[in-house]
Amino acid sequence: MDNNRKPLILVVDDEPHMTRFVRMNLELEGYRVIEARNGMEAIESVKKYQPDLVVMDVAMPVLDGFEALRYIRQFSQVPVILLTVKNEEEDVIKGLELGADDYVTKPFSPRILMSRIKAVLRRSSQHNVFKEQKVKVDDWLTIDFSAGEVIVGGKHVKLRPTEKKLLMVLVENAGWVMPQEALLVKVWGPEYRDEKNLVRLYITYLRKKIEPDPSHPRYILTERGVGYKFVKFQK
Repeated sequence: MDNNRKPLILVVDDEPHMTRFVRMNLELEGYRVIEARNGMEAIESVKKYQPDLVVMDVAMPVLDGFEALRYIRQFSQVPVILLTVKNEEEDVIKGLELGADDYVTKPFSPRILMSRIKAVLRRSSQHNVFKEQKVKVDDWLTIDFSAGEVIVGGKHVKLRPTEKKLLMVLVENAGWVMPQEALLVKVWGPEYRDEKNLVRLYITYLRKKIEPDPSHPRYILTERGVGYKFVKFQK
C-alpha cells in the first residue's frame, strides 16, 4: 500500500511520554501519526489534516477531551477514541453521548488499543460501503441509508455512523429478534461481545431520533432478556 494511503491518526494528549508511547505503537502497525497537545490543537488539526481517526485524552489543559469532542462533532464525523484514567460509567456514557466511537481506560496495553483502533476503523470503512437505499417504513418514518439520515414526520435527522449501522442491521432483520451479542458482533465487532451497555445506549439514541414516543417505542421493540427487533413492515 502506498504510504500516503495508510490511515492518518491524530493522537491528542498533554503528556509527552503518552503521545510517544501511542505514536510508536501506531507507527509499528504502519499508521501515519500526527500529534496535538490539547483540545484546541486537536480541533485545528482535525480541520487542517482531516485524519482518519482521533485518539484523544480526556483530562487536558486549555480544553479537555469532552469539550474538544463537542466542538469536533459540529463539523466532522471523524471516528474518535477517548482515553481516560477514570473507569466510571457516567464518563463512558458522557463520551458516547457526545459522539465518541469508543473509550479506553488508562493504563492500557498496546494490544488493547490497537485492537480498538482497528475495530473503529473497520466500522468506519464499512459505513462507507453500505447499500445505498431508501426504506419507507410507514408515513411517519423513512430511512435514507445513502444519506445517513432518517425522515421523521417530514423532518430530516442525521444518523451517526454507528447509529446507521445498528439501524441497518435491525431493519435488514425486521420482524426477527436480534440477540444483544449478535448486534455487538455485527455492529461493533467480536472484540465487543461483552459490552452490552453499548447496545442499550445506542438503542436509546435511535429511539430518540425515530420514535414518536421513545418511552413507548413503535419501531424498535425490546425482547427482555434476549435482545431487540425492528417491527415487521412491507419491504
